[in-house]
Amino acid sequence: MEWYNVGKIVNTHGIWGEVRVISTTDFPDERYQVGNELGLFKTDGSKPIIVKITSHRKHKNFDLLTFEGYTLLKDVEAFRDATLKVSEKYLTELDENEYYYHEIIDCTVISTEGETIGTVTEILQTGANDVWTVQPSKGKAHYIPYIEDVVKKIDVDKKEITIEVLEGLLS
Repeated sequence: MEWYNVGKIVNTHGIWGEVRVISTTDFPDERYQVGNELGLFKTDGSKPIIVKITSHRKHKNFDLLTFEGYTLLKDVEAFRDATLKVSEKYLTELDENEYYYHEIIDCTVISTEGETIGTVTEILQTGANDVWTVQPSKGKAHYIPYIEDVVKKIDVDKKEITIEVLEGLLS
């Protein structure tokens, strides 16, 4: 079974078993819905713990969660720095021109002229639009905005993205 990152537990919150999560999902309300199950992957590499969400709320830049059976601070302290992941069986179909991060990461980026630019290594959320970090085989990374003027074609099956290289984009 494949698992996909949705957030990282960075701390506890209060004394009633709440954890602070920095989300890496575009769908926090869907992923953290009460009753949903997530895999909790601790940093020690042990087998994931399946947790069921009993509450979700926003607080500043964090998502605060509680899990069934973990009601006190002492129950969740060991979860600090753990990664929360969703099982592939819970992934939903996206609208046209929407993609999951795992579909974009590791794609080869080529120009409309056929030149290989590099590989997508990271996706940065800027608020306005996502920006893809593209690492060439040599040299420093390029930052490609996911906008219609630049990204012309995405083929997730071939793991290939075609972009229009606008003036100054790769400098």
